[in-house]
Amino acid sequence: MNHQSDHMNRKIVFLLTLICFSTFTSYSQSNDLYKTIVKLDSTFFNAYNTCDMATQRTFYSDSIEFFHDRSGLETSKEKILSATEKYICGKVTRELVQGSIEVSPLPGYGAVELGSHMFHNKQEPNAKSHPSKFVIIWKNTNGNWTITKVISLH
Repeated sequence: MNHQSDHMNRKIVFLLTLICFSTFTSYSQSNDLYKTIVKLDSTFFNAYNTCDMATQRTFYSDSIEFFHDRSGLETSKEKILSATEKYICGKVTRELVQGSIEVSPLPGYGAVELGSHMFHNKQEPNAKSHPSKFVIIWKNTNGNWTITKVISLH
């Protein structure tokens, strides 16, 4: 990827994040959609923390777009799962910052989840973990929820 397109991707991620943060303030965080997304987040990240690759595979859409502020864009579900297995399993765990999840509906599509979490590196147990922001776009297809886009900001 060249420098210009990398710079443009970072601008897009930043603008999407700003838009998401600005739209969450008016939506109720106690309705059924909120409860559904919080449960999905918990289930997915339990699989992440326990290296349950089969469950993680069912959550990611085949057309996943995963934006990471350090590594850029990844669109291969297999590469995401392979990297998770190689670099995360048994080494890193995710902890949700309690009360940080916000959810907003995406009519005709699903929902957007925004929140903060921390990652703990088991290989560096004394390292201080800092909260980081994330955005997950969830698609609802006849009650089957999948992750179609992720923005991970550290």
